[in-house]
Amino acid sequence: MDSVVSPETAIAIGKAGGLGVLNLEGIWTRYEDAEKQLSEMAKLNEDKAIKKMQEIYSAPIQPTLIKERIAQIRAAGVTVAGALSPQRTAEFHKAVIDAGVDIFVIRGTTVSAEHVSEKIAPLNLKKFIYELDTPVIVGGCATAQGALHLMRSGAAGVLVGFGGGSAHTTKKVLGISVPMASAVAEVSSARRDYLEESGGRYVHVIADGSVGASGEIAKAVACGADAVMMGSPLARASEAPGKGWHWGLEAHHGELPRGNRVQVGTVGNLNEVLTGPSHTSDGSMNLFGALRRSMATCGYSDLKEFQRVEIIVQP
Repeated sequence: MDSVVSPETAIAIGKAGGLGVLNLEGIWTRYEDAEKQLSEMAKLNEDKAIKKMQEIYSAPIQPTLIKERIAQIRAAGVTVAGALSPQRTAEFHKAVIDAGVDIFVIRGTTVSAEHVSEKIAPLNLKKFIYELDTPVIVGGCATAQGALHLMRSGAAGVLVGFGGGSAHTTKKVLGISVPMASAVAEVSSARRDYLEESGGRYVHVIADGSVGASGEIAKAVACGADAVMMGSPLARASEAPGKGWHWGLEAHHGELPRGNRVQVGTVGNLNEVLTGPSHTSDGSMNLFGALRRSMATCGYSDLKEFQRVEIIVQP
């Protein structure tokens, strides 16, 4: 998300031990002076924000900027990851691969093993991933069957969930949402089935949505996730390019926006948000210190053990 990941924050997140995924359809690949556009968006009036964002994001994606941004992150010596939607993958994946990403993310509201469109040629994920020499993470999905299809396509990881983030309005606009706990649990069960089916190939499950505070990271891992995608918690860092505002790709869709630009404020610097110390008691800081404390409280010392913790679902 452009409100969270710039080349600079991707580097900082990488040095802290995480993975900052640069949106390769965002501000950073459309404008040479991306900071100017971000500053302009931070000043928008609420009633005109979506329309103005649609105008800003209507600028064409520049393959040369894709290469420049990826090169900037690579020069810092951290793992390089970039994301495209299924619709844009066929058009720009060569520029992305040539630039040297370590992990390629294909992310949409919901992604099937073969993306179907009336306007562009379908993206055959199995063929596409097979021909790449780069690990691919794909999502979103929310069912065991959908996840199995993505795993069989060769994905190294699957993103679970859609429409559940703080900046999304997918539930209101499309009438579609998924409970994250059951979705992560279902996809985790598919991972076990695929592990047996494939003779030991492990696919990582990444909770993508509704992870807005430290306690939700612990819940996601307990349900079977290996990792979490975080947007709004990191948008609250002082280094975040959104300058206290947060939005996702869906907010500036040219035909049917399914998200808002929301004000999340600033709570501290990136290191404080990730590893503390915390100055709040609302789960917005020291996210991974809280995860360690949750594991210790339940008597577990590593994530794979913690995935076996007993879970009680409250209505």
